[in-house]
Formats: sequence, C-alpha cells, structure tokens
Amino acid sequence: MSKTWIIIKREYTSRVAKKSFLLSTFLTPILFVGLIFGVVYLTATSSSEEKVAVDNKESYLKEYLVKKRNISYEFVNNADTTLLSKGYTAVLLAPNTGINQTKSYQVYSQKSKGKELTGTIENQINDAINAKMVMDVANLNKAQYDSLVKNAPSSKVENTVFSEAEKAKKGNFETASMIGYVVSFIIYFSLFMYGAAVMRGVMEEKTNRIAEVMVSSVKPFQLMMGKIVGIGAVGLTQFIMWIVLFVGLSTIASNLMPVDPASMQDAAAAMQPGMSAVAAEASQNKAAMILNTVSTSVNWPLIIGCFIFYYIGGYLFYAALFAAVGSAVNEDPQDAQSLMMPITIPIILSMVIMINAIRQPESALAIWGSMIPFSSPIIMMARLPFGSTIVPWWQLGLSMLILILGFIATIWLSAKIYRTGILLYGKKVTLKELAKWAFRKN
Repeated sequence: MSKTWIIIKREYTSRVAKKSFLLSTFLTPILFVGLIFGVVYLTATSSSEEKVAVDNKESYLKEYLVKKRNISYEFVNNADTTLLSKGYTAVLLAPNTGINQTKSYQVYSQKSKGKELTGTIENQINDAINAKMVMDVANLNKAQYDSLVKNAPSSKVENTVFSEAEKAKKGNFETASMIGYVVSFIIYFSLFMYGAAVMRGVMEEKTNRIAEVMVSSVKPFQLMMGKIVGIGAVGLTQFIMWIVLFVGLSTIASNLMPVDPASMQDAAAAMQPGMSAVAAEASQNKAAMILNTVSTSVNWPLIIGCFIFYYIGGYLFYAALFAAVGSAVNEDPQDAQSLMMPITIPIILSMVIMINAIRQPESALAIWGSMIPFSSPIIMMARLPFGSTIVPWWQLGLSMLILILGFIATIWLSAKIYRTGILLYGKKVTLKELAKWAFRKN
C-alpha cells in the first residue's frame, strides 16, 4: 500500500507542477467566461442609436411607441423619406400612407436594418392595435385598459405527483431537465478527458521504458492503481478549481458588465416577430422562475453526493479500461484508436440514452441504462433530479452497488492485461489477445 501511495503522490505532484496544468486550469475558465461575456457585451453595445420618425396621423401609437433600448420615436407632420437626410435613421409609415401603398407598416431607411429594429417596432405596434381594438369595443380609456391588463389573472401550470408512499409533491420538469443535462455532460466529458489522460500516461511510460524500471520494485497492479488514482486526483483538483474560478469570474464579470441584462432580453424578444408585450415579459421572467425553483425544490445534498459518487465511480470504471489499452499499445496512435473503440462506444451511447432518459425518466430504457455500470454514471445522474418518485431508493442503491462491483471487476481484469501488456514491445495487439490476457487463469 505504501508503494501505491508513493506512485499516487508522484503522479499527482509531477502533473500538478507542470506549466501545462497551471495554464489550462487558469486560462480555461478565463477564456470561457471572457468569451461568454464578450459576446454578450458586443451584442448589447454594437447596436447604434435609432431615431425613427412617425407620422402624426397615427396618434394612437404615441402611447405605445416609446423609447425602448436604443430606439426612440418622434411624431412629425407629414412624415416622408426626406426626413432621412435630417437626422432620422428611419421613417415609419402606416398602410396606404405616402409612398407606402401596402397593407402593412413599412420602415424606410437608407441602410439595411437588422431584425431587432423591425421586430421591436412590430411588437409595439401590435400591442397598440390590440389595445385600441379592446378599448373601442369595451368603451375604455387608456387608464382603464392599463388597469385591466395589469390586474388580469394569470395561470401557472405545475406537475403534481401523488403516490401512496408520499403526499402530493411538486415537480418541475424544466428544472430537472436542466440539472440532468448539466451534470450528465460534466461526467461525459470527464470520462473522456481524464480516461484518455490515464491512457496517454501509461503509453508514455511504456514508450520511454520507465515502466520496466518501476515494475522491478512494485507490482504491475500497484503501478496501475497508483497511476489511475493519481491522475484522477489531478482531474478532481482541476475540476474543483474550474468551478471556483468560473463562479468567481462570472460574478465579477456580471458586476462589471455595463449592460442592463433586461436590454438583452428585450433584444431577444424583438427577434421573435409577433411576440406581444405580455409574452415578452413572460419570457424575460422565465429564467428567474427556473432559478427560484432550482433553489427551493431540488434536493441539492442528494444531487451533490450522488454526483461525487458517480463521478468517481465512473472514472474508476473507465480509467482502468483506458489504462489496459495504454499498456497494450506501442507507438502507433492508430492501434490506440482501434483498441479504444469498444470503450468509447458505450460512453457515446450513454449520451444518446441520456436524452431519452430526460424526456421519459421512467421508461424501461432509462431504468436499465441507470443500472448498467457502462452507462449508469451518466443516465442515473440525468434521472435523479426528477425526485424519488421517479428514482426509488432501491433503484439508486442497486445502481450504486452494481457500479462498485463493476469498477472492481474492470480493475481486476485490466490489471491482468496491464501486467502482460506493460512489458510487451514490438507487437501489434488485437482485441482477441486482450481478452485472452484478461480471462486466463494464471
């Protein structure tokens, strides 16, 4: 055990001290956050100020065509396109007015305008037309109409689950789906990233013949376990630092961002023609509602605890297989790709099943996928946010037990392959030979 611990320390300290580790650990979240907020900032600030002239004949529009984001309006008498040379960037003409002999409102400008301008104007005009129609039919003034709209009741549809085992319990499909996607993708990328790191580490030591020296003083199993746990600890350290840095940098960037978040939501709403003001407001509040539900209805201790378990269990399960492949490969990368195929296919297939599991978390495919150790780290984490009514405790416990047995089995089989492959040079190994090494009795 002491020799294994020495190898773990060596793998961990040697990799953490590398410049590549430090650069990737600190630069990745910086670049990622910078890219996200850079796009947001450029999108919000790149739009120029628009001054739109509107004919005074459309007086009922005055109360609705108000300044919104970077678009301002000015009502003038006999508005026409000559105003484009007098400081106005666009002219809005009603149907059958002046040169606009169509049945729709037209925006005239000297330069082509984006969808944001026409979309915003269209939404505001639709609100004005709808309000005028209601006020005319119901004989209401503007104040009465606004009061009516403001006090109009709204309905919220929720999913309520009831069973004999527990009382009525609220669930939120959008929230559970969002959490399921995020944690599943994290585990998916981690399996590929750090599993491949284990394989490359084994290949490097084999190619440099360092493994020959090391196996003279330690057993091949100790060497393999030390490498798996050491690289896994490096990955876990990097992952935790990424989370801390990402949260910290996102908080700093959001506080420094000289852009009103609501303006971005307005811009998004303007890109959807026909969206009313009520629908736009509902769209703007949707993210806040989801975040509020996330903080109140999700069993975070269970999600975090299970995430750590399946993250480590999935890593141990696949890292042992990657280590076995690395020990059997020489210098040809094509050999590594062919031997990796049986390992990567279950991971990719798990992502396909995960999408179905989020849509139908109680389906037979989702249940079996969350039990089989090849896919359970991804599938079970996709199902867990839906609550104990979807994932009973016996399913969770059985899945964990099978995963533990699974990575013990893969470590045992991989150790037998590793013992033979790490000292084998100059021979192209096939999958058939790997199977013989894994299941032979001696």
